[in-house]
Amino acid sequence: MSYLNYQVTTTPTGIRKILYLNWPLVFLIIAVSATGFLMLYSVGGGDVSRWAQPQMERFAIGMVAMFALAFVPIWFWRSIAIPAYVISLALLVAVDAIGHTTMGAQRWLDLGPIRLQPSEMMKVSLVLMLAAYYDWLDIGKVSRPFWVLIPILLILIPTGLVVIQPDLGTAIMLTLGGAFTAFAAGVSVWYFIVIFAAGGGVVYAVLASRGTPWQLLHDYQFRRIDTFLDPTTDPLGAGYNITQAQIALGSGGWSGRGFMQGTQSRLNFLPEKHTDFIFTTLAEEFGFIGAFSLLTLYVLILGFCLHSALTNRDRFASLLTIGIASTFFLYFAVNMGMVMGLLPVVGVPLPMVSYGGTQLMILLMAFGMVQSAHVHRPR
Repeated sequence: MSYLNYQVTTTPTGIRKILYLNWPLVFLIIAVSATGFLMLYSVGGGDVSRWAQPQMERFAIGMVAMFALAFVPIWFWRSIAIPAYVISLALLVAVDAIGHTTMGAQRWLDLGPIRLQPSEMMKVSLVLMLAAYYDWLDIGKVSRPFWVLIPILLILIPTGLVVIQPDLGTAIMLTLGGAFTAFAAGVSVWYFIVIFAAGGGVVYAVLASRGTPWQLLHDYQFRRIDTFLDPTTDPLGAGYNITQAQIALGSGGWSGRGFMQGTQSRLNFLPEKHTDFIFTTLAEEFGFIGAFSLLTLYVLILGFCLHSALTNRDRFASLLTIGIASTFFLYFAVNMGMVMGLLPVVGVPLPMVSYGGTQLMILLMAFGMVQSAHVHRPR
């Protein structure tokens, strides 16, 4: 479909843009965020001003941004893909040079009134870049080696900068988010098999490097691997976080202890209870029913995004939606797997529930792009 034809046949105006919004997706986002406000109020000990109120203020701003971005024509996002990627890359370089360090990780830029985490921006910028690349590339060239190498470099460059910070969780999400987008674009599955095999070799090299002068991970990251394999080896040290998280998950039972009645969070046994481990508080207070309900909301959001992508005849819009949906999936899948002991603890927040400004704002703006793709799709 030519650009001119696209403009003539797909640009809704006025009230139609509001009607064309993916409203079920909007209501699901509100429901998940409201759950987050409730849990932040709980872990704050009933003090709304501690974590819940700042999160609600950020959510309000983020929702305004989401609606504003939804009304922007989809061709605009295609046109800014390269500048967005380059700017995000420059910010990652700036983080490595002059970034703010917290808890041993240099991940933020201190901009006075706000602290910006560029790696969160890169998650969306990378998807934008890959979607634009595969939209530009002839479908017959997608699996040819030279044209496969380019997206690999686009993924590996920011991933390497994030690993240096160090932020292994975000590095994994960048790699997998890019891989999902490439797979959706039609890259042959054999490339992924080869990369998976190479990844196994990298894992072996990482483990073999332990204790050598060329050690590839920090000591605390190796301790996380040890803890993942057997948390009981150091229950009061490196295994403390996951041990307390599993106690909270198990003590919730079927229906939970009740709102604000979770002993693990109320007595401050849970680490990072307002960020990475907030899901364990929800499971302790509302049990399996509460945890499964939140997971259901997440799956419904994912389902509406994928349905929108699969019914969209514009290639860029479809790939953009799939890429953002994949990134969203990785957020909640990695976080839940992490706190349940199924994955190593890598510091990934629970989307729209964990406390945090940058990840919430970037995620809502990303959903604004998903809405833009839905509103302006060919009809």
